[in-house]
Amino acid sequence: MPQVAVERDDRVAIVTITNPPMGYMDSGTVPELGAAMLELEADESVRAVVITGGLPGVFIRHYSVAELGAMSTVLRERGTSVDIESRLPERDLDRVFRRMETMPKPVIAAVNGLAMGGGFELMLACDIRIAEEGDYQMGLPEITVGILPGAGGTQKLSRLVGMARALEMTLRGRTVSPREALALGIVQELAPAGGALEAALTMAHEMAAKPARASGYIKRLVRASVETSLEEGLALERTLFLDLMTTEEAHQLMSKMNAENLDIRQL
Repeated sequence: MPQVAVERDDRVAIVTITNPPMGYMDSGTVPELGAAMLELEADESVRAVVITGGLPGVFIRHYSVAELGAMSTVLRERGTSVDIESRLPERDLDRVFRRMETMPKPVIAAVNGLAMGGGFELMLACDIRIAEEGDYQMGLPEITVGILPGAGGTQKLSRLVGMARALEMTLRGRTVSPREALALGIVQELAPAGGALEAALTMAHEMAAKPARASGYIKRLVRASVETSLEEGLALERTLFLDLMTTEEAHQLMSKMNAENLDIRQL
């Protein structure tokens, strides 16, 4: 049974993930999500992407612990040892998340319920996170089963909430409510119960109406700002700014504003 469905709403693509009955992410979810992201990145008619859960009250519960337990059994039976001073290459899930982070289109999570472990890490790979009000939790509880967040959680959560709070949450395996997630800056907006997708679509259509090239450049610059030096970031910013100044779209928009004496917010 397919786990990922894609539909279009004008220039916005809605990606719905479901894996009944519990809404886990598993090895079947990853290639489907990867194929969807590859298709949407290449589709020039799509200007923004919204990702949501297809089960009531579940965004993605977490990655299947049954699969992880089976993997652990195989590794132990093989006598696998790991040199923790060496570095492993990217896995398929890492490549999917990286594509979401680097595609020149905004990706918005419409969090409609439980989002822990791998589901929470999928949220963190999105550019914008909108959660609906409700009695559910999100976070990284992996330590409770003796492992750690393995798909970006330790690195991305600390960039959102700071090292001290990320340590407290991940070392305790503590999950948070939507309201606490908003207060911590994990999500940018809280929607009424049942309203995450509607709120995400409203924002996605707003972003999809903006100039696509400028949108992609802004995402690239802001995303890179946490990993590059200020000098390097400013140099790339100057370069991309000048490139946009040469485009017909920017020229026409600025000409309209000047000719009609408009406030920049009226365009």
